[in-house]
Amino acid sequence: MPIFVKIEAGKVDKPTFDQYVPAHQAYVRELIAQGHQARSGYWAKKGGGMMIFEADSMVEAEAIVAADPLVKNGCVNYQLYEWRIVVE
Repeated sequence: MPIFVKIEAGKVDKPTFDQYVPAHQAYVRELIAQGHQARSGYWAKKGGGMMIFEADSMVEAEAIVAADPLVKNGCVNYQLYEWRIVVE
């Protein structure tokens, strides 16, 4: 299954962002339960994070990202990429 990466940067103040973190974490756990192999985290330096996950297509990946509470609530700007592994 193709792997996708959402690179994100916060665009709201920390209190606003933080109120949606629990919903985002629950959403990632739901993706894991559905078999998407999702992982999410933030950069050690302040200013953004990443979610990596599997999806059948870019269309499905876009739908997964659109349903993320951080995206739905306007907390982040993001870019979505398909990641193609060349060495395993």
